[in-house]
Amino acid sequence: MATFVFRLQAPRPTFALDMSEEEREIMGRHAAYWQPFIESGQMVVFGPVLDGTGSWGLAVIEAEDEDDLRVVAAGDPVVRTGTAHIEVGKMLAGFVRPREVP
Repeated sequence: MATFVFRLQAPRPTFALDMSEEEREIMGRHAAYWQPFIESGQMVVFGPVLDGTGSWGLAVIEAEDEDDLRVVAAGDPVVRTGTAHIEVGKMLAGFVRPREVP
């Protein structure tokens, strides 16, 4: 199993603080879209980040197939609507919390 890092680039640095109602609705669909990865335990972390550059989204996901994961990312409502874009990186090494085996 590999670990992937997603960075959601919003349309402006203040996006997380001043979304329009339409953007807020799209972001709600975005969160629901990734819910199966949260429920399955594949999603290590998911959410908005505020730093000195503004706001952006972070997701760390464990998955077997990078190509399949990129297809899933391309189907995200924020990508399909042009609200934001997602950059995907693969972790080469490091430590990821141990997973519980059901």
